[in-house]
This record gives sequence, structure tokens and C-alpha cells, in this order.
Amino acid sequence: MRILTLLLIAVFGLLQYRLWFGQHSIADYFRQQDDLHSQQASIMELEKRNRMLRADVKDLQQGLEAIEERARNELGLIREDEVFFRIFSQNNADGSRND
Repeated sequence: MRILTLLLIAVFGLLQYRLWFGQHSIADYFRQQDDLHSQQASIMELEKRNRMLRADVKDLQQGLEAIEERARNELGLIREDEVFFRIFSQNNADGSRND
């Protein structure tokens, strides 16, 4: 009977070791949960970015106003017979920058 008790205690100890420290342990479970949460946050950011890009593509496909706006803002283009004025504030008139 004593040998059976020692054998059961040894088996229980091995199972406990595997539960806490072995492969697929509780620590692995919590680490994978943390990885899952970080991946889900990353996916949400990427989905938000994709929605914004889809909206930009849709705007560019539907009309010339979005294309014209991009050309003006990003490339500095102006129409023919159009005059471009750049207005500086009084604070920046002396050439100093307020960054």
C-alpha cells in the first residue's frame, strides 16, 4: 500500500509539473492570451487604416474634386490663369519658426 501511495504522489507531482512548467502549461496559455490581445489590437489598427484607404480610393474614383485637391495639396499644382497667394502670420514674418 505504501508503494502505491508513493507512486500516486509521484504521478501527481509529474502532472503538476507539466501543468505549471511543461509544454502547453498555464504559463503558455497566458502568454498566448497576451499575444492574441496584441494581435487583435494590431488587426483593429490595420482595419481602420484599410477603411480610410478605401474611402480615399472611392473619392478618387468618383470625382475630379478629390484628384484636384490632392494635386493642390501634395504637389502644389495650380490651374492655368490662377494666382497662388501664400499668407504668413505676423509672428512668422521675421523668419522665425514657432515649432
